[in-house]
Amino acid sequence: MARLHGFTKKQILDIYWKMVLCRRLDEKMLILIKQGKSFFHMGASGHEAAQLAVAVAMRPGEDWSFPYYRDAAYCLGMGMTSRDQLLGFLSKSDDPNSGGRQMPQHYGHKDLRIVSQSSPTGTQYLQAVGCALICKKERTKEIVYVSSGEGTTSQGDFHEALNWASLAKAPVVFHIQDNEYAISTHKSEQTADTVYTMTAGFKNLSRYDVDGTNFFETNLAFKQAVERAKRGKGPSLIVSNVVRLLPHSSSDDQRKYRTPEDLDDDLKRDPLIILEEECVVEKFISSKEFQKIRDKAHLQVEKDIEWTLEQNNPDSSMAMNHIYSDDIIVEEPEFNPISEKIVIVDAINHALKEEMARNDKMVIYGQDIADPKGGVFTATRGLSDEFGQDRVFNSPLAESSIIGTAIGMAVKGYKPVVEIQFCDYIWTAMMQIRNEVVTMRYRSNNAWTCPIVIRTPVGGYIHGGLCHSQSIDGYFIHMPGIYLAYPSNAADAKGLLKMACRMNDPVLFMEHKGLYRQGYAATEEPDKNYILPFGKAKVLEYGEELTIVTWGAMVQKSIEAVQSLDLDDGQVEIIDLRTLNPLDLTTIGSSLEKTGKILIVYEDNLTNGPGAEISALISDKFFELLDGPIRRVAAKDSHIPFSDILEEEILPQVYDISIGIKELLEY
Repeated sequence: MARLHGFTKKQILDIYWKMVLCRRLDEKMLILIKQGKSFFHMGASGHEAAQLAVAVAMRPGEDWSFPYYRDAAYCLGMGMTSRDQLLGFLSKSDDPNSGGRQMPQHYGHKDLRIVSQSSPTGTQYLQAVGCALICKKERTKEIVYVSSGEGTTSQGDFHEALNWASLAKAPVVFHIQDNEYAISTHKSEQTADTVYTMTAGFKNLSRYDVDGTNFFETNLAFKQAVERAKRGKGPSLIVSNVVRLLPHSSSDDQRKYRTPEDLDDDLKRDPLIILEEECVVEKFISSKEFQKIRDKAHLQVEKDIEWTLEQNNPDSSMAMNHIYSDDIIVEEPEFNPISEKIVIVDAINHALKEEMARNDKMVIYGQDIADPKGGVFTATRGLSDEFGQDRVFNSPLAESSIIGTAIGMAVKGYKPVVEIQFCDYIWTAMMQIRNEVVTMRYRSNNAWTCPIVIRTPVGGYIHGGLCHSQSIDGYFIHMPGIYLAYPSNAADAKGLLKMACRMNDPVLFMEHKGLYRQGYAATEEPDKNYILPFGKAKVLEYGEELTIVTWGAMVQKSIEAVQSLDLDDGQVEIIDLRTLNPLDLTTIGSSLEKTGKILIVYEDNLTNGPGAEISALISDKFFELLDGPIRRVAAKDSHIPFSDILEEEILPQVYDISIGIKELLEY
């Protein structure tokens, strides 16, 4: 059988069919926007050859894909249909990408292992590396593909991903589709050198610079990269120089910033024409055969559009579905102690140890967490010695890398429990958390999940200054898609962390560093079956005249504040929330039915802190039960200074709480 560059005539015609199909979809989608049937479009025209050059080197449903918004042809090559893409474009209920929840061209397909993508540029790179790390761990020979445009290479996540992938020799193929423009900004304004050149310093990284308009040249590079990854030799970076034949998106007009000559030059490098011409010159495929394919694609797209327009739109009742999973444990277990008192940091260590033994797909990592150090607070000591450094290991000092790779591991079926060494440094990972972790289930319409656990020390009272004393609960309490735990004692810490390790949703587990070794936070250690449900507060002291709602380090300070006053027994009720999401409003309401007055005590800032939201909820739901104003005691609206004198002035003290108690009791 005759072949051209190793491909049969049938194979090339199939490749050309998908290229033309992608091109026709672009053209027709833009028409549908003008007709008011959709709102947004990002085209792949000019990128088709480079994308299909990858697809034919991959194994659909076996290898993993983390595409970007211009990867329409790639997704067609991996098995998505034109109807699949149109369902997403028209936001139909059966859209396999997101069920109409995401913008068009945000691809995802569970059966094809195309992992749901989001809008931020570059976040997918670290996720791909995380997935590839598990592929290497399992020795599956699976390959991970990830792509973006050249503009995204300015993002830090791109370089972090190259670093970790190169360090670990991960089986991941990076694809930079260089069309020279990041929206309207030319690449000469983006980087000091070419992407190919600036990535030269990464050890174990193989690099290719190819003409992405030439299918055969680009495919050769990808075949080499894939084979290299399968042999365990590490990652590859392929820069395919392509053309952007359409504006950045349907809301862009590239004629405003590109010259007519520039646009004409791109048309001369149309990958469809280049493939046609080579095949015709080589007398491998005739012009008539190509024309037949073009006509067929045109008719196919017309039929598919007609079919898609008739499909159901999403039901408005589904808008709130799949923010969280449905499998929440609600019953609190019996407390069976197995030892004398244990401090919080040891309770956390024991919880991790028990859950690691229970789940062989649980991995723990973060900065400095492996032995012999076992974390800066020793919460993970002994774990890498016991379970091995393939399950408990140190990460690079890069918070976005920690969270991003955890996402990739989670979609591969693993349970990453990661540590952000100080919550004060979680902010570099916020893009991965806010736009990726918490949206994964929702944006994929429940196809993909991200049940990671993020452990992090929080809070002040340790003379840590501005960047080792922060409270973050106020930032996260209003973030849908992630559960929040904040224990005040050892038993709760163990029970809540074990629960977090078994949940099918992401969890932010806040550990007050000032409580790690406090004797008053120590308790008897519960057994391995002690799994505390989220959303169940605990009443520590019962009272009839005033309710205190608090959590974390403020629990003990609230207890001491009550003790400091000359009060009768049973006047003040103290509730430890234990989790901030879910929030146990039922227990709060039951307490207010007795007391009619409430004081909310928390460590975060007074203004817009979590206590403000809790106050609003109480006012909404329990206003008729109130016999006085809702009062808050919290940190002043300031940064936390290092000096103990200044720190004491900013953070809430026992004295401040006692004043709040007296004022409400006397109201």
